[in-house]
Amino acid sequence: MTFAGTRRRPPTTGDDVPKGPTSADVAREAGVSQSTVSYVMSGKRPISPETRRRVQDAIDRLTYEPHAGARALAGHRTSTVAVVVPVDPDSSVQRLMVFVEEILLAARRRDHDVLLVTADEGPSGLRRVAGRSLCDALVVMGVGADDDRVDVARELPLPVVFIGIPDDAEGLDCLDFDFEAAGGLLVAELADLGHRTVDVLGWGPDVTAQGVNFVPRFERGARTAAAERGVELRWHEPAGEPDVGRVVDGALASDEVPGLVLATAVPATFRALADRGRRPGRDVDVVGLALDAEAEPHGLTATSPRPRDVSRRVMERVFALLDGDAPPGGERELAPAVLLRRRSTRTTPAAG
Repeated sequence: MTFAGTRRRPPTTGDDVPKGPTSADVAREAGVSQSTVSYVMSGKRPISPETRRRVQDAIDRLTYEPHAGARALAGHRTSTVAVVVPVDPDSSVQRLMVFVEEILLAARRRDHDVLLVTADEGPSGLRRVAGRSLCDALVVMGVGADDDRVDVARELPLPVVFIGIPDDAEGLDCLDFDFEAAGGLLVAELADLGHRTVDVLGWGPDVTAQGVNFVPRFERGARTAAAERGVELRWHEPAGEPDVGRVVDGALASDEVPGLVLATAVPATFRALADRGRRPGRDVDVVGLALDAEAEPHGLTATSPRPRDVSRRVMERVFALLDGDAPPGGERELAPAVLLRRRSTRTTPAAG
């Protein structure tokens, strides 16, 4: 496994990106969207002859050429898959590395190496890796809801698979866990135990500020299930363990058995409950989104985001594209959410 950059890189230089006219210039000249230009060049989607002619005429007038290094990829195989996974020094990489480990194992089974790109370079990072003929395919992680890499991904002449679903996913290969179903499943579980009010410990401000795609998907599922079941959701974004304690105190102030949904802060929540002499599964019902390794020590009723399953599906898609067994673009697949009940929830509602 090759590691490329563990520190934030300076902005790319002119040697790293195409000079002269860009695909955005071609789009303006032809009077079409930039994604349409990308589709004409990549062949990923059918385009009408008239639109194709306008785009080609604009390319000819502007003498636009895609990056020479990227064009060369069509005839050169490196037996390498690049994984673009921006790593913030202040964030935990535990969950990310579970994804990466499975990608590495899947690549080795096909005699491929993995190039791990950890610098947060945005679109220029994709261009740099593809333009230098470093890999045969790209796996993109750390996907934002409004991700500025999607237009570049559509344009590149090599397979690109996203782990995550950006808002603008048209023409992209995107695979992920079904976070929306998970949010709904957890709220429904508490509703079935008789809870009419549920406190959700969502992701903190440091995560939500990044605009990651899975946060709004999880919240959408939770709120939809709450509306359908007549449940009031109290949504919290704890910034640290003291905030978690305050949320727990507020939930415990009710005369009824509290219900908690943990999107994060699993250890901190269980510590707070223990400090207050409350036992999950008896004095409070707790469900969460957590890896099995996080859930099992606490007996947490949970749905796992299934990182290994997601990564296996991603690599199956990558090699199907490389082998020519699948058409590029437009594949969207979600690993289903499955609830595993443990001792943090009661088996029946408490008597009223």
